[in-house]
Amino acid sequence: MGKTSKDKRDIYYRLAKEQGWRARSAFKLLQINEYFNIFEGVTKAVDLCAAPGSWSQVLAKKLPTPDRKDVKIVAVDLQAMAPLPGVVQIQGDITKLSTAEEIISHFKGETADLVVCDGAPDVTGLHDMDEYIQGQLLLAALNITTHVLKLGGTFVAKIFRGRDVSLLYSQLRIFFPRVTLAKPRSSRNSSIEAFVVCQNYAPPEGYVPTMANPLLDNTNCDWSELNGINRLIVPFVACGDLSGYDSDTNYSLNLDGKPYQYTAPTQLPISPPYEEAMALITKPGETVVQLPDGTNKVNQT
Repeated sequence: MGKTSKDKRDIYYRLAKEQGWRARSAFKLLQINEYFNIFEGVTKAVDLCAAPGSWSQVLAKKLPTPDRKDVKIVAVDLQAMAPLPGVVQIQGDITKLSTAEEIISHFKGETADLVVCDGAPDVTGLHDMDEYIQGQLLLAALNITTHVLKLGGTFVAKIFRGRDVSLLYSQLRIFFPRVTLAKPRSSRNSSIEAFVVCQNYAPPEGYVPTMANPLLDNTNCDWSELNGINRLIVPFVACGDLSGYDSDTNYSLNLDGKPYQYTAPTQLPISPPYEEAMALITKPGETVVQLPDGTNKVNQT
């Protein structure tokens, strides 16, 4: 399969490279913002499960403030991530209290205006298992969000629309009076992913964030909020220009009549999973070097 095949099959993958985004997922956050205007007035933002950094890139470039010195963006991930200008990186676990404390320390004791999370598990193809693990990841992101998000703030996170998703909606509604399910144009129609946009953070009276217990074990929660979860209807909206590019359509390489020129990925993986496999196929005295276009070359040493 040639280098150009994915550019034809995935228009947002191609546009991400041409526009300098680290991943096509950047367009998902951009399209969510087009509809919900979540960046307005934001000076402190947290990107959970941030690697490879496309959402942090969007935040660094798009937060609209008169003085860029006021903007503080903290990106958190268990994996190492290549540096980004204007972004503070924390390599840590979002289920640990120490990670939440470190985030707040970068805000000089204040809290964030916006928390985003595009994290997802390595899918197995067993849909029930994938949906369960994704749900637990979402709850972990929500839990740390209760430590770092200011009252009235916004939380955006990936969710898999599965059989038991109504319970997740109900848990989110305990903390946010307005919860909307968004499907960006750049998200493939065949994918069960969507994004919950939770606005106006308002935890139950007396709620104390804790990493020690699951969210719903807190006895100060108003349990009446969980009644009739199957009757809870979360609005569903499509984000992005509906007359724009379709993520499930193949496009000509000569897009809009312009001659095609291959663009290498903006940021190559720091420690790709294929490194170990490449090491196994080399002979003594050989090394594998990754070229700027993303291909590999075996050199004699």
